[in-house]
Amino acid sequence: MEAARFHASLAEESPPQGSAPLTQALWHDARGDWGRAHAIVQSQQGARAAAVHAYLHRKEGDLANADYWYARADSARPDIALEAEWRRLLDAELRAEDASAQAP
Repeated sequence: MEAARFHASLAEESPPQGSAPLTQALWHDARGDWGRAHAIVQSQQGARAAAVHAYLHRKEGDLANADYWYARADSARPDIALEAEWRRLLDAELRAEDASAQAP
């Protein structure tokens, strides 16, 4: 999915059809539904899920919990604005979706 399509979908009632769970979590977060974003990311595994989970707790202001999830993602809390971190996470998720779609 292209970033422009994702951003346009923020005006719609639901995430783009076929989008991956972590992309959906970022969509809900962008629409102001932190709780739904968190519920989605809690059901996911792996370093990318941990990175999104960390971001959500950083946004919430629970830095101790965020740091736990950053460590699970094998990273440290970034020294960038939340909006920049969200964009970085979204770009990574969209690339992962594209790679998955290209896989045989």
